[in-house]
Amino acid sequence: MAFFALYFIISFLSIGIGGYYLLKKEYPEQDPLQIVNSFLVFAILGDLIFRYLMQKLPIMNIKPMLILPIKKSSLVHFVLGKSAFSFFNFMSLFFYIPFSVVLIKEGYSVQGVLGWLFAMIFIIQAINFLNFLINKNNVAFWIIAVVTVGLIAMQNFEIFDITIYSQQIFDAIVNNPVIALIPLALAVILYYLNFNLLKDKVYLDDAVSQKVKEAKSADLSWADRLGDVAPFIKNDIRLIWRNKRTKTVFLMSFLFLFYGLIFFDNPIYREKMPGFLLFAALFVTGGFTLNYGQFVPAWDSSHYKMLMSQNIRYRKFLESKWFLMVAMTTILYFLSIPYLYYGMDIFLMITAGAIFNIGFNSLFLLYAGSFNRKRIDLEKSGFSNMQGTSATQFLIIIPLMVFPMLLYWLFNKFVDANAGLIAVAALGVIGLLFKNYFMNLIEKKYIKDKYAAIHAFDQKS
Repeated sequence: MAFFALYFIISFLSIGIGGYYLLKKEYPEQDPLQIVNSFLVFAILGDLIFRYLMQKLPIMNIKPMLILPIKKSSLVHFVLGKSAFSFFNFMSLFFYIPFSVVLIKEGYSVQGVLGWLFAMIFIIQAINFLNFLINKNNVAFWIIAVVTVGLIAMQNFEIFDITIYSQQIFDAIVNNPVIALIPLALAVILYYLNFNLLKDKVYLDDAVSQKVKEAKSADLSWADRLGDVAPFIKNDIRLIWRNKRTKTVFLMSFLFLFYGLIFFDNPIYREKMPGFLLFAALFVTGGFTLNYGQFVPAWDSSHYKMLMSQNIRYRKFLESKWFLMVAMTTILYFLSIPYLYYGMDIFLMITAGAIFNIGFNSLFLLYAGSFNRKRIDLEKSGFSNMQGTSATQFLIIIPLMVFPMLLYWLFNKFVDANAGLIAVAALGVIGLLFKNYFMNLIEKKYIKDKYAAIHAFDQKS
């Protein structure tokens, strides 16, 4: 996490210092500040989505405090005040403050730039408190995500350009710094909405009461036609849908569908770095496979000991995981058909990536899972949660992503792009043709390490 924070600090600081001059060089006829203002709407929406995924309300352990002569309002003010000094609020400032200094140095109005800077500081705080109001509300998150993706898509397809209105709003703040008081008022309003919401919940009976969950069941009889593997698939589906972390992985898989929007429309990647197009193509259909497969069998760590004491064949347990990865990759592939808009060459790349995910990545992830020795608590959120992560997850990225990119690059450079796609897809086809052989090897590896995995998953700390 420290490396993660340092990376963003250096990145924002570099852009903040050199961004003005880079924009001036690339777009000499346009005002760099106006360019930045036009895209601030996406920065704000992106910040809100990022916070939803990563930021948590800094709730202190207030149970012992509730029986002490401390006002509930003081406790709530402390919690909200502490959140105002979160790293997430300071991270963006490493761009806005240096950028403002450069603007003043380049002759912009000091009052206008300071008004713009303070407006951004107040907007950051408003986003901070808005995030706590919608925190863990999946409906609100999906609305924001869909709106963001929709605005980007409409701009790319020249249907509606939100950047025009974004520029007008923030240009108005530069021209009239008093408007910066509006974001301040918004931050204050959101603060007190949070205050009233939290104050009503700070009671001892609420703190010690147990949450009662209503069990929900679904008709999974359709899986019976899959044969001996059906009971395991049913259990896996229930496990995914009933637990926070697995459900997060499942839902996030659909967000990876939009990953290609970052790469496929960019001429730099098409002309100079085609290997990164394949990187995006692998993620479009492989979001579930890559995120779910790398933690097999740790998803079952809480009941792994019970599973291993049953009279079951390990092969069926593994095939249920393989079936889920293949099924989700297939579903995501059909959902990626709209990428035909970018041309048949892009869709063929997605097709090759899907075949590679099905034939190679799914089997390789199952094999890599035999080295997993980290227990996973399924009830904990999947966002900003590194539990169960070890060096294994980082090492397997090399064959999963770097190897197909390198293979495609070599064939593309010395033959042509189609040869590169055929080479990548061929690996997936080979994996499918020799699936039974590879599954036998994988099964033997799991059986060999069974007792080591049981002991590792039994460790709760």
